[in-house]
Amino acid sequence: QVQLVESGGGLVQAGGSLRLSCVVSGRTFGTYIMGWFCQAPGKEREFVAAISSIGVTAYAADSVKGRFTISRDNGKNTVYLQMNSLKPEDTAVYYCAKKPSGLALGSTAGYDSWGQGTQVTVSS
Repeated sequence: QVQLVESGGGLVQAGGSLRLSCVVSGRTFGTYIMGWFCQAPGKEREFVAAISSIGVTAYAADSVKGRFTISRDNGKNTVYLQMNSLKPEDTAVYYCAKKPSGLALGSTAGYDSWGQGTQVTVSS
């Protein structure tokens, strides 16, 4: 069974930056679309960004465009989320997830494995 483990969350002031990492077990990382999602208290889980299996194409939610960047290193089985210009409303638990590369990059459907999440808190 594939495992996804996030790290890099923490407490940061508004305007600051964090880089989240997600390490995926196994030998087939390069066949997955990888995505980041977030869930704030009392809210539904929301899509943040996704990246194609070889990292050529990325897609981000409008709320984070220009501030967050998704990337991946297939040699390290790792996907990253660089978060800049953080705002208090970015406070949430951030999750990484995977889905087969044959599915639509821009769709939030089809993710079949999730990490345990990492907390990001942005103070004003």
